[in-house]
Amino acid sequence: MTGPLRVAVMGCAGIAVRRMLPAFAACPDIEIAAVASRDPAKARQVAERFGCRPVHGYGELLELDDIQAVYIPLPAALHAEWTEAALDSGRHVLAEKPLTTDRHLTGGLLELAAARGLVLMENVMFVHHPLHAAVRRLISDGAIGELRSFHASFTIPPLPDDDIRYDPALGGGALADVGVYPLRAALHFLGLELDVVGARLVRGAGRRVETSGAALLSTPGAVTAQITFGMEHAYRSSYELWGSEGGITVDRAFTPPADHVPVIGLHRDGKTEEIRLEPHDQVAATVAAFAAAVRAGIPPDSLATLRQAELLDETYRSASRAEPVRTG
Repeated sequence: MTGPLRVAVMGCAGIAVRRMLPAFAACPDIEIAAVASRDPAKARQVAERFGCRPVHGYGELLELDDIQAVYIPLPAALHAEWTEAALDSGRHVLAEKPLTTDRHLTGGLLELAAARGLVLMENVMFVHHPLHAAVRRLISDGAIGELRSFHASFTIPPLPDDDIRYDPALGGGALADVGVYPLRAALHFLGLELDVVGARLVRGAGRRVETSGAALLSTPGAVTAQITFGMEHAYRSSYELWGSEGGITVDRAFTPPADHVPVIGLHRDGKTEEIRLEPHDQVAATVAAFAAAVRAGIPPDSLATLRQAELLDETYRSASRAEPVRTG
């Protein structure tokens, strides 16, 4: 590939307009070629803002002959259909998480991309923040001794009642939308051999999807991972790792703003040391990683993407379910 990667955006979702399109525009290795929407007025409005071509319809976008990659921020239930269509048209794909709502579809798309020599990347952004590499180094350097357990939480406040994440037909539900963060973090630190021990999913009053949950996972060596998640809660975004000689804690772990100063809490011998890192824009880092993967012809994290899909499926299938008791 010579010159910037020409990326087209399939849909005008909030995350595309607020975060990804500005990051694409700021990346010297990417050029925004087009924005598509089923609403032609919305496509024109967004395209005018970012200086690209408006397109009416997703299929019409793939008929353009001057795009090399497609970013897909559509509802989760539509990811598989349009990711496959984009790959079949010969385009690299960056798709929002979860890549699909089915482990087998995810595996099939990763295989299709590999067979066609294309990059298929799931947009899990926090893994591109250097904070987590710094935590990995502390663990590998023996800062907390032998690792014993991992705990992670990601919860967000209630969404508007018409939000797509409350719609089962569109792939809604807390597990795939917010549970994916602590689950992926567990994979990031404990490896691909994690298995689900048990889980609980809770459906909030009046909701058609699970709105919170928890799961217990374990490695073959019996390092446990406890994750909690929800989307009708006070905001929380954190993880901690505990070992035979100490612990590590991290707050604002998964969706920090670009100017956030990351702090690693290192707990040993009854004392806490705060390790402060430089702020980092993980959205910009993700966009740059996608462009670099296309240029190198090497998709990042395919094995983690597949194992994540399998664990999401295992968690959903093994979970007991409950509805909250109404009070008052």
